[in-house]
This record gives sequence, C-alpha cells and structure tokens, in this order.
Amino acid sequence: MLRTVTAPSLSFSSSSTCLIVSTQNKSYLIPHSLKLSSPLIGNINKSNSNRTVTCNYNPSRRLALFQLGAVIPQSQFLSGTLAPARSSEVADQNVLEWVKNDKRRMLHVVYSVGDLDKTIKFYTECLGMKLLRKRDIPEDRYSNAFLGYGPEDTNFTVELTYNYGVDKYDIGDGFGHFGIAVEDVSRTVDLVKAKGGKVTREPVPVKGGSTKIAFVEDPNGYKFELLERGLTPEPLCQVMLRVGDLDRSINFYKKSFGMELLRRRDNPEYKYMVALMGYGPEDKNAVLELTYNYGITEYNKGNGYTQIAIGTDDVYKSAEAVKQCEGKIIREPGPIPVINTKITACLDPDGWKSVFVDNVDFLKELE
Repeated sequence: MLRTVTAPSLSFSSSSTCLIVSTQNKSYLIPHSLKLSSPLIGNINKSNSNRTVTCNYNPSRRLALFQLGAVIPQSQFLSGTLAPARSSEVADQNVLEWVKNDKRRMLHVVYSVGDLDKTIKFYTECLGMKLLRKRDIPEDRYSNAFLGYGPEDTNFTVELTYNYGVDKYDIGDGFGHFGIAVEDVSRTVDLVKAKGGKVTREPVPVKGGSTKIAFVEDPNGYKFELLERGLTPEPLCQVMLRVGDLDRSINFYKKSFGMELLRRRDNPEYKYMVALMGYGPEDKNAVLELTYNYGITEYNKGNGYTQIAIGTDDVYKSAEAVKQCEGKIIREPGPIPVINTKITACLDPDGWKSVFVDNVDFLKELE
C-alpha cells in the first residue's frame, strides 16, 4: 500500500539505456522502455551524456513510484511495465505452498520420567526398544535417553528426560497414549506381565477386524497401545493427543505443519472422533492421532508430556507458516547456543507444543 512520507533524498542520472535513481543507500536502474507517468518526474536534460533529471516532489501526494527509503527495485520491472507489488496475502500463500514441499519427518517425542533407568529397562525388555544414546548434563541437573526401533536419522524415537530430584509427574488427561506396532499382541502382553508391568486393557479384537489391540502402562503411568501388525519400518507409530475442536486441529496441522489427513472416523456410540495426521502412510510412518470427545473443549495437560520434534529444511519459514495459521511461536527461530542447531518452538490451537528442527543441523548432532 502506498504511503505519504517526508521527501527522501533522491538523485537521478541517466545512461543511454536506463534511468539511474539513487537514494542515500541504494541505486536502482529503470529501463527507458518503461513509460513513466508520474508527477514526481520532471524534465530530462539531454545535453549531457549523463543526463540529469529534475524531481518535482509534493509531500502531500501519495507516492506513485517511490516508497520511504527505497525506489522500485529493478526486479519489479517486467517487459517494460511495473510488476505488481507482492501483497501480504501473496506472501502468506507462498509460505504455505512451501510447507507442502518441505522435507518433514517426525523425529522424536519428548516427555519426563521419574526413574530413567527403570524406564529404560521396561522399554528395552518389555517393548523391544533399543537404547540409542544417553547423556547426563549435571550443570543443568538433568539426564536424557533416546530409545527406539531404529537409528534416529531414519526412525521416530522417544526422548526421555529425568530432572534431578523429581520422581513423579502429572500426566494430565489431555495426553492419550503412544502406539506401538507388534506382530503378536497377546505374546507382548504376556511378556509385560512376566516383567511385572501393568496391563490396563487385555488383548481384544479390533472392531470389524481380526487383529488385536491392548493397552499397557510404563513405570511412570504413560499408556502404550499395542497394535497387531505385520513387519513395519516404524514400530513406534502413534502419539495420541486430545483436542477441543477436531476440524480446527486438522486444518492447523494440514496448513502449517504440512501433514496429510490420513484417516478420520466418528464413533457416535462412544461419543468421540479421531483423525490421523502424518507425513506418509500410517503403516510405514509415525502419525499424530487427534481425538475429540463430544462436548469437551479443554484438557489438563499436566507436566509430564512435553513435545514432538519435527524435521524441516527451514525453521524460519516454518515459524512464519505457524504464525499465519494462528499458532503461537514460543521460541523464535534461530540456533541453540553452543550446539548451534537451529530450531523454533510453537503451540497449536489447543496448546500442544511442537519443535521444528533444522534437518542438516539434526544430522550433525548425531555424528
């Protein structure tokens, strides 16, 4: 939009091919083929090789060619006519189009536990995960461990955080469960029982199918849904979160996160709806399962579950896309001190936190 401004300091000259317009900081080339019809441009003195241009400026006018601090750059001239200025709507659309083609993947899910060694033991012995790495940061009084079913550069993993002296967390009622695909649900449940684990739902057939599901709890109270499937490259396959408006959440994750709506189902008998969102087929990729319970719009998120980390080629554009879709940026994009990994953190419309991590920087961390 054009603005009325105080006259900037402009000087003009001309070569045989173009008009040269200069401010204090920049110079711009205007082809003579461009037809200028503006009260700003006066007469050109053609007597010299470097012709001079007089400028008739009335500060009360809206500028036809010039804006504060800058003239129209050369890139905005197309075929001798002015290219239209890029509006905010066009810029918004460009970022959201970029999101669709960004190289994204769910990297890991982060949550806090009260006993790190006990939790690692349960995940490795009962759920079949592998301990990928573990580190202690005494200066910040916490330790963490990464576990999963494959390398971090290709597989979705869990990041467990233990804060010194904190042995219990409030999981709340907003977090639902993690999903793990296993070949034999009944056998896995028997193993959990044998190791002293807690089974909260015995194996039962999936409604309308022949495979089974069951639910177990880890030592901290986090629930895991066991889904009976064949071999899959991504056994750690789901994170379920409850939301207050399913359509709003689907729209947010599609537009700002670039996720696909893989599946949606309504269960009026049990008064809830589910949508599965992700970056590929649910039998080969980890997915986000959003659950809406009829009539419930808010949940207690507790202080145990933390966030999902997602890889991206550009954390700055990712942050802009979140802002345009009414998400909230709680950490502006940029590098983390010391390790220099670029990240940005945001909240979805329900307040669930996610972190975008630069893909190249993430791989460097793993080296």
